[in-house]
Amino acid sequence: MKEQTMVNDSLVNIAKIMIPKISIALVHADDTVRQGLEKMRHNGYTSVPVLDKDEVYLGSVSEGDFLRHILSTGSTDLKFHEKYKISDIFRKNFCRPVHIFAPISELIAVSLEQNYVPVVDDRNCLCGIVTRRALISYLSELSSQET
Repeated sequence: MKEQTMVNDSLVNIAKIMIPKISIALVHADDTVRQGLEKMRHNGYTSVPVLDKDEVYLGSVSEGDFLRHILSTGSTDLKFHEKYKISDIFRKNFCRPVHIFAPISELIAVSLEQNYVPVVDDRNCLCGIVTRRALISYLSELSSQET
């Protein structure tokens, strides 16, 4: 009989360890930079997912994106930033997502490169995120169950 290990790709249901979209902070591409700044400040996150009007995951916007924008415009006045959109400042290749049915090995590999991993469905719509902390906790629990 083959022994299963905690990194066996068939053992993990990503939906079981992800934080659902309804419970996370996010912004939409057509939100203003001011709205994004206020959401980030209110929630205390360093980056948040960016969605389009159809809830499709586009990328993530980070504190660095806001800082670069503020430096390029030369203004820290929040009212001034109402004329700019999140779509003007975020990086589409920042915070690569995984599919909800991705193998655990892919989830682990992606989590090594970023603080959270966006989880998307077949339409590339955001389902939620898996934080590095949640993944490590899950793997730790799984490991202790095996011993």
